[in-house]
Amino acid sequence: MNGWTGKALRINLSTGEVTHEEIDHDILKAFLGGRGLGAYFIHCEVPPTIDPLGQENLLAFCTGPLTGTTVPTGGRSSLSTLSPLTHTIFDSNSGAAFGSRLKWAGYDALLIHGRSDKPVWLEVNGDGASLHPANGLWGKNIPETVEHLAAKDSAVVCIGPAGENQVLLAAIMDEKGHAYGRGGVGAVMGSKNLKAILAFGKERPVAADPTKLEFVEYEARKWISASPRTSQGLPEFGTSVLVNIMNNYGVLPTRNFQDGAFEQAEEISGERLREHYLIKRSACLSCPIGCRRLTKTDNEKGDGPEYETIYALGSNLGISDFEALIEANYLCNRLGLDTISVGATLSCAMELAERNLLETNLRFGETTHIKEAITDMAYRRGVGDWLSEGSRRLAERCGAPETAMQVKGLEFPGYDPRGMQGQGLLYATSNRGACHLRGNMLGPELLGVPKMLNRHATSGKAGVLIVMQHTSTVIDSIGLCKFAGFAIGDEFFARLLSAVTGEHYEVQDMLTAGERIWNLERIYNLKAGFTSADDTLPKRFLETPHTKGASQGKVVQLAPMLKEYYRFRGWDAYGVPTPQKLKALGLVDIAQEATNA
Repeated sequence: MNGWTGKALRINLSTGEVTHEEIDHDILKAFLGGRGLGAYFIHCEVPPTIDPLGQENLLAFCTGPLTGTTVPTGGRSSLSTLSPLTHTIFDSNSGAAFGSRLKWAGYDALLIHGRSDKPVWLEVNGDGASLHPANGLWGKNIPETVEHLAAKDSAVVCIGPAGENQVLLAAIMDEKGHAYGRGGVGAVMGSKNLKAILAFGKERPVAADPTKLEFVEYEARKWISASPRTSQGLPEFGTSVLVNIMNNYGVLPTRNFQDGAFEQAEEISGERLREHYLIKRSACLSCPIGCRRLTKTDNEKGDGPEYETIYALGSNLGISDFEALIEANYLCNRLGLDTISVGATLSCAMELAERNLLETNLRFGETTHIKEAITDMAYRRGVGDWLSEGSRRLAERCGAPETAMQVKGLEFPGYDPRGMQGQGLLYATSNRGACHLRGNMLGPELLGVPKMLNRHATSGKAGVLIVMQHTSTVIDSIGLCKFAGFAIGDEFFARLLSAVTGEHYEVQDMLTAGERIWNLERIYNLKAGFTSADDTLPKRFLETPHTKGASQGKVVQLAPMLKEYYRFRGWDAYGVPTPQKLKALGLVDIAQEATNA
């Protein structure tokens, strides 16, 4: 097959058994690959009521049909599992080399279940896989592990001490600075005693229609070169260009979302990063945009920070010391921690300390104890053990759940929804919890992509968001980067997909696949016990307006948008997909166990 290989490699860590499996072509066509294929495997194989850190859970690394091709930004892949942080179905996305090497080894999916008695690392190539003792690697940080295993033409993903200690904020690092992040996926890998995976492969996918693909790629690259966002903004400043923009709109989270504007935002801006700390920019595999940053301080050098990290470890902690922020980011990368959830949990702890509800030396605006706290989280030492469970569990333990800025257990990214009504609806309805990568309304509400909407309006936002959620799901599933969407749209995605796979996809066919995947994820969460009551936001966003900044006086008017959202989706008033909707999407058999809340 073109685009897809039709093969999965399954590893049982409990027995050491390695098996090759065929993936039905109809499944690949219906769920595309990547996130969609991962959702299918999780739904079929992982009961939603199990312990996510038990051996029954599955790590499903899935490539898309465009992963590892020459398509611009076509280097991304997904990891799906049951999250120990949120207990939702979960997927993470990375743009480093691992996904492409897995595809070049001949696999659409790498499925890992069970638990090894002793620490191991896994080697994957075109002939299959083999397990090796990892006693000498266990305890090493991310750079040490990667450098020990790295070989020519291979790629490594691994966990650091945070994953080994099953910290619920642990990431799986893809090389040294990329990550399958969020949701505690690194804790799942640690619970399996799996330290690292090395993938090797050289057989690049062959397009079904190379001539057509060459032409569509040429057009796509022209549009990417013509867009000021993908040819100037992101290459020049990376995602950190958003700091001043978000601050000006009054949506830059500050001091645990108690404010929406940071008085010292300029000190941690993308412009300042470029002027004082940038060594050079870099790019993910097959990416012509190059938004990543290689930076240095007086003491260290490394990857990042991205905008989300700058918000989480900067403005939301009241910190303007850029050097301290950057080095805290490096530390998270070394230990294998998700910077968004780490920063959001630290800010929760600071507010709890401010209220005398938590005994800690963490304070807004102070950097003295930040590195120590991050290290304590990774090793579950002292109060770091409490913080290692995430903000929701921390706040509940301290008797103040309202201080945790989370949805379904997942900490917020860097956009205060009081100044972006559609973003608030996105956070409330995202299947993996508060997430900006599930149909980000940043484009239409603040940047004018594909068109500018009134950011404070509520009417019609549900319809726009649903389309963006479907497009986002498609991008995650076929193996592209969402930043490509700033320059090219659904028509290009459909043409690229058709040229590579040989299957004819109209735009609507592709978006229907995105809708099918979204509904499958929703069904899984319903079976896990989530209800419409979980489609909400912290009270702070619904009841407490900002007192200053460009979003002063605003709260999220969620109720009318949510009602419209359910109706537009073809769900009932309880947020459950109707029989008619499931039939239209071919999900009737899969959804039989879903019931009203």
